[in-house]
Amino acid sequence: MKRREFFGFSGLILSSPFFPFENFKYISNSSSGKTLVKAKIYELKLKYAWGLSRGTWTVRRNVLVKIEREGIAGFGEAAPIARYNESAESALSFIEKAKPILERSLWEYYDRWKEIDSLSPGEHAGKAALDMAILDWVCKKLNVPLFRFLGLNKEKTPLTTFSIGIDEVEIMKEKVKEAKDFPIYKIKVGTKDDKKIIDGIREVTDKSLRVDANEGWKSKEEALEMINWMADRGVEFIEQPLPASMLEEQAWLKERSKIPIFADESLMTSSDIPKIAQAFHGINIKLMKCGGIQEALRMVAMARAFGLKVMLGCMIETSCGITAGASISPLFDYVDLDGNLLITNDPFKGVKTLKGKLILSEKPGLGLEVIENIWD
Repeated sequence: MKRREFFGFSGLILSSPFFPFENFKYISNSSSGKTLVKAKIYELKLKYAWGLSRGTWTVRRNVLVKIEREGIAGFGEAAPIARYNESAESALSFIEKAKPILERSLWEYYDRWKEIDSLSPGEHAGKAALDMAILDWVCKKLNVPLFRFLGLNKEKTPLTTFSIGIDEVEIMKEKVKEAKDFPIYKIKVGTKDDKKIIDGIREVTDKSLRVDANEGWKSKEEALEMINWMADRGVEFIEQPLPASMLEEQAWLKERSKIPIFADESLMTSSDIPKIAQAFHGINIKLMKCGGIQEALRMVAMARAFGLKVMLGCMIETSCGITAGASISPLFDYVDLDGNLLITNDPFKGVKTLKGKLILSEKPGLGLEVIENIWD
């Protein structure tokens, strides 16, 4: 048995409280007709340069997907991650390769996901795009919002952080001021000026801070000194202080840290959780990193079994990908779903954010409104 099928299903879906699938068995074979799949690379223009410890960007290239069948359209998004050897071109190629699978019944969405996942290793962003598009279609066909289909309460969406990318300290301070309605900030660090960054931000806000080093510190001693220094300045927790390969050093760090440490780059899918569980207090799950909503739900269940906290993160995404994440956010302890707020050309309207609170629509599926049709 593959570890990713560790829950023993035809699936997790049939045995999980998140999936009331047994209620819909009577229509499981009723899908008919041809599936039309359209996918296109879409350049997301950032409001500000987006800086991390490993680079800076002003444009991100994602892939938007539309699947149509029986007069209903489902939408998905791939935000490829270069660190994992993915690109917009490779995601587009993968989606093209997956088209024959989408000619089969979309009701059997778990089987479709398994078939899509088995097409090739990696390409998790492309898999995520197809997974959310299929689930969007299924829920629209049932006329139910995705979060209700999963048995979740939309009032329990956590507050999202607002992310501040690496930049000149004065610019980072201005970004914090502009985002004054948000109660929590996520600060990107992993540079030689990290202390200046945190001190500067503390000059303009006393709100909650969370920090993401993106593997930026290269020794356990440096990481420990920085983490405990930041803890004394009110930082709640930190993400991925060390390179993913330094798991032994990370376990050493966990034992000595004053604040919780969350894994991000150290894991991708549920199969990674047993290997890294002893070295972290929690994990950051991203749809684009794990391969979609179905795998994210498996990761939540497995993380809970290992006593780990769970955070739901994102890449730079449109409201399509962010709304898909928001639909499962009531399952999480912490949320960082702000990628759509960092761009100027979002072709969708989806989840709303009010003073950090994610507000989901009662519209069926993901509840998206298309404001720019990029496929025709």
